[in-house]
Amino acid sequence: MTATAGPSATGGAPAPEGDVTGFPAGAGRDDTVAAVVRQWRAVHPDLDTGPMEVIGRINRCAALLQQAEDAPLRRAGLTRPEFDLLGALRRTGHELTPGDLARETFSSGAAVTKRLKQLGERGLVERRGDTRDRRVTHVRLTGAGRDLVDAVLPVQLTYESAVLSGLDGPELGELAALLGALLGQLEGRLGALRA
Repeated sequence: MTATAGPSATGGAPAPEGDVTGFPAGAGRDDTVAAVVRQWRAVHPDLDTGPMEVIGRINRCAALLQQAEDAPLRRAGLTRPEFDLLGALRRTGHELTPGDLARETFSSGAAVTKRLKQLGERGLVERRGDTRDRRVTHVRLTGAGRDLVDAVLPVQLTYESAVLSGLDGPELGELAALLGALLGQLEGRLGALRA
């Protein structure tokens, strides 16, 4: 069981000073992961739950954001993975191969192929064969695809700003820097940790 698993991961007594959340007692910063960590500490007081306190919160935030964040995309008739493909084509500004898109969106080749087929049927992307290598396909946005991305992106960013509105500028900057440092480490080392 992880820090985010199970229905019992809700409620619980406030964290004691300096415990779990790292905030002073009464700061109102208790969360579901803090409750789970307290439960694990009661069962295994000898274990360091520090990693769970970070990774559990990241996983929980990601799950909650994923559930809510896709609402503007759904209204535009897109899934998050479809928008990621369209966004990759728009922000790079040039044609990409399905392999390029898989790397850009952290998706499998099969998933990209399926999504490209659906987006092509909707007239949002076009595919063309490579003139030198018939095995290679190049993908680009259509005018309709570009217009859709340009219409959805401001709405999505406004939504994301509202989600983060509880944090002030310095907190957001610090959080972004810490997450960037963690992401850089994971991108560089996660393959070695899996081995």
